[in-house]
Amino acid sequence: MPEPIYLDHAATTPVRPEVVEAMAPFYGPRFGNPSSLHRWGREARTALDEARERLANCLGARADEICFTSGGTEADNIAILGGWRARRREGRNAIVATPIEHKAVLGAVHQAAREGAEERLCRVNPDGVVVPGSFDELTRSDVAVCTVMWVNNEIGTVQPIETLIATAKGRGALFHTDAVQAFGKIDIDARKVAFDALSMSGHKIGAPKGCGAIFVRRGTVLESLFHGGSQERGKRPGTENVAAAIGLARAAELACAEREAEVARLRALRERLEHGIRAKVADAVFHGAGAGTRAPHILNVSVPGTDTESMLMALDLQGIGCSGGSACQSGSTTPSHVLSAVGVRHDLIGAAIRMSLGALSDERSVDRVVEVFARLVAKARNLAVVSS
Repeated sequence: MPEPIYLDHAATTPVRPEVVEAMAPFYGPRFGNPSSLHRWGREARTALDEARERLANCLGARADEICFTSGGTEADNIAILGGWRARRREGRNAIVATPIEHKAVLGAVHQAAREGAEERLCRVNPDGVVVPGSFDELTRSDVAVCTVMWVNNEIGTVQPIETLIATAKGRGALFHTDAVQAFGKIDIDARKVAFDALSMSGHKIGAPKGCGAIFVRRGTVLESLFHGGSQERGKRPGTENVAAAIGLARAAELACAEREAEVARLRALRERLEHGIRAKVADAVFHGAGAGTRAPHILNVSVPGTDTESMLMALDLQGIGCSGGSACQSGSTTPSHVLSAVGVRHDLIGAAIRMSLGALSDERSVDRVVEVFARLVAKARNLAVVSS
């Protein structure tokens, strides 16, 4: 069998060797607790502070605006629930989001609603772009938090974040963005874009699973979700994972340094993949393809007469790893809430395949995917004809 092809980088990425190398000493001789006063603790504290400073530099932020977390889900919850709980005392009880947010965001919004918040979901167009008029209408003076993901994890749509922020700030609302799929693909600079909180995850950029961060702009008040020590300035108590923080900072530095070249490379590969499939499967439908701006690494395609589960299994048997959407919904038979929200036909939702490019992708692998995908589509349709 030919070399396996991993085409699911939006789900997770391989840990980079440079990251492993940077982390290794902190699983060995540099094992100290950063809250301890002795030399082992001071060594760990210095390393943690340096990692925070380096990550802040990648975001155009100050070191005290970075809080390390266990990943994007925790960061989203801290921003949304922490922001809403802090601001409801001011009479701001509503949260504005979109129906195509990651489940981590929607789950936090639903939890706030169970606690008494008013949940408002603005409309999106068929390519998954927020309808500005809907966002404007829902963002009134009673809104505590607006939360809109920068890049959609299923269809790759890039939102007009700066426009949405201007609307939110004009009404006095806190603005949070889930940038898990945006970091390393979009130019993110807190000095230029006025988001109040931003979430990111390490394992999407070559760091290990279980590490992430939240940027919280100075002066933004969040109620802590956890209670205990004073670590992370009280936003996230508990002994810090020094090795993970160092790995995240190193991965972020590499992603930022390589961003322009990598974005160009991935965009060319995505276009090669899309054009190749279009040429061989004329009725293939590409979700989000009409958006003005798309992330370079995500392609979501449906072919009438096929189904997601069968195609994923057939691709896997050919050594090709793709997904049906968010990895956080693996094993679920529930249709994609993203594709449902943008109005995709039910049969096409049930046929959707997400292909996401990254470090392990090249032209040779893309060309093989095109050939195999077209062959499997033809086979699925032939089987459908026979069975009917």
